[in-house]
Amino acid sequence: MQTILEQIKIRHAALLPVLNESQYRIYLACEAKAIGWGGVTTVSQATNSSRNTISLGLSELVKPVVPVSKPVADVAGEKKVRLRTRGGRCPVDEDVRQRKVGGGRKRTSDIDTTLKKDLDMLLEPFAAGDPCSPLRWTCKSVSALTAELANLNHKTSTRMVHELLVEMRYTMQSNRKCKESGSHPDRNDQFIFINEQVKHFQEVGEPVISVDTKKKEIVGEFANKGSTWRPEGNPEKVNTHDFPDPDKGRAAPYGIYDIANNTGFVNVGISADTAEFAVESIRRWWLSMGKESYADATKLLITADGGGSNGSRVRLWKTELQNLANEMNLEISVSHFPPGTSKWNKIEHRMFSYISQNWRGKPLVSIETIVNLIGSTKTKKGLTIQTSVDTKEYTKGIKITDAEIDSLSLEREAFHGEWNYTLRPNKIAQFIL
Repeated sequence: MQTILEQIKIRHAALLPVLNESQYRIYLACEAKAIGWGGVTTVSQATNSSRNTISLGLSELVKPVVPVSKPVADVAGEKKVRLRTRGGRCPVDEDVRQRKVGGGRKRTSDIDTTLKKDLDMLLEPFAAGDPCSPLRWTCKSVSALTAELANLNHKTSTRMVHELLVEMRYTMQSNRKCKESGSHPDRNDQFIFINEQVKHFQEVGEPVISVDTKKKEIVGEFANKGSTWRPEGNPEKVNTHDFPDPDKGRAAPYGIYDIANNTGFVNVGISADTAEFAVESIRRWWLSMGKESYADATKLLITADGGGSNGSRVRLWKTELQNLANEMNLEISVSHFPPGTSKWNKIEHRMFSYISQNWRGKPLVSIETIVNLIGSTKTKKGLTIQTSVDTKEYTKGIKITDAEIDSLSLEREAFHGEWNYTLRPNKIAQFIL
């Protein structure tokens, strides 16, 4: 059986298109009066009408009938008087307006001509030419804007301010990261250089890898960003605070992404993220995956960020790569991305992003959990990832002397040799510092 609200909604939907404003108020009042106590609230909920509108209709119901003269043109063009009563239903010609042109209460923004201008000044002080706006350093919420407008002697409300914001085409927006701060003047040229290097190596069948350290993760029952499907009302419970567990520490996943084969390797370290650890991760990739995929390789190209454990200015990174080049008997070429452009490194959006998606909302309670989640990461385009756990303790702060750097078989490119260089195995070093 239909409820009262449902019945009102049905009648309201049927009558709404054929009633004018006065008739509509009377109809709402009749519905409320028929219900009795609580009728105004019930009708307001059912029709989404203002309580003030219903109350006005009720007051019109109890008023005596008042004849209202309205001139209406007859067939002959002469004017006659038609009596209309409050609360009654008299036929009204469609071309006869219920209100005069311009009738009704004026909007505050129409009367107060400076309201919109002052609101715009509060929102965009520099655009409005007022760098000393009172809201320059505060949250520009609707209530705060309303309060400041009131301080400027404007009569307004939060509802009106919200309507004006929508009318002025303001919306709630977050910051957008699009400005390249501190970008190097040769940034684009370095991108072109890296692209040409990658194309050349791939054309001749030599391996090209993208390397980086993924964000270090706290191991234990800690919250992990994102959400996953769980039984309703049964979220996985984790620690309230993210204080690292001294017994479990942090995990440092160092990744290697094979661009041509769309395969990855992640070495999960439990010690410091040093250059020695980074090169050891590349060594493990070569022994477990690279050597088999590129049996005839004579060269290796590494694309890496300009900072971190594999930074362009890290001496230990170059020293360890020289050792690796000697072990693998490969020429190792390195091209670093310019400062502030690490997001363009292939490993970021072709491997690390999918790892983050795969373990979203899942607490990384142990190293085994991390390894399993990384190893099970796959994509529709065929990405597969192998993993290993590196339990070695790596020492921070190892110093490399100038003499050790001079002994390297290091050849720098003519274009930004600090970013682009090659380490050759068992050959006379070219001392280009």
